[in-house]
Amino acid sequence: MTEQHTKPVVHIEYCPKCGWLLRAAYMAQEILTTFENELGGVLLEPSEVSGTYQIRINGSILFDRKTEGRFPEIKELKQLIRDVAAPGKSLGHSDKRT
Repeated sequence: MTEQHTKPVVHIEYCPKCGWLLRAAYMAQEILTTFENELGGVLLEPSEVSGTYQIRINGSILFDRKTEGRFPEIKELKQLIRDVAAPGKSLGHSDKRT
């Protein structure tokens, strides 16, 4: 008998009017490549609110562009996701602090 665990899903909510779909798609690709076994998927959500770029996992906000005043770096985003979805997973060169 195996116990079924639901893998976390990352939600990227972006402003389509701002032209941020390509940025969101790129980040989704990077996230899925790094966490293909740890995540249930990445959902891209067009926002009704202008200027929105928010990344959540299991309903918790990992990064909010309005709060931070910037977009996340891929390395930083992978570390935030790893800490929730796969603690202990090595990110290789993305783990090195600059």
